[in-house]
Amino acid sequence: QVQLEESGGGLVQAGGSLRLSCAASGRPFSSYGMGWFRQAPGKEREFVASISGNGFNVQLADPVKGRFTISRDNAKNAVYLQMNGLKPEDTAVYYCAAKFFPAFAAHLAPPLRAQEYNAWGQGTQVTVSS
Repeated sequence: QVQLEESGGGLVQAGGSLRLSCAASGRPFSSYGMGWFRQAPGKEREFVASISGNGFNVQLADPVKGRFTISRDNAKNAVYLQMNGLKPEDTAVYYCAAKFFPAFAAHLAPPLRAQEYNAWGQGTQVTVSS
């Protein structure tokens, strides 16, 4: 089972940038498609971005397209979420999640539904002030 730990959250003004990192340990990192989700107070956890195990298949939620970028470094067992042009509505706890894929499926896009992921980090708070 993979263990995940997020970092990089904080308080930023609207229009600013943050880079979230998620460090993984356990099974070979390339065996996992990775996702970023967020949950604001009183709201359901929502999909933000995902990246396939080989790093070539990327998906972004419509609200963050053009502002956020997801990437991964399999040599460092890490996935990143670069967030630019932050808005107050981006305020949430951000979670990284992992879904196992066999080697022959490393190119497949991870799911959009949180329920389909196998492991989660503890979350990191992102607060965007207006």
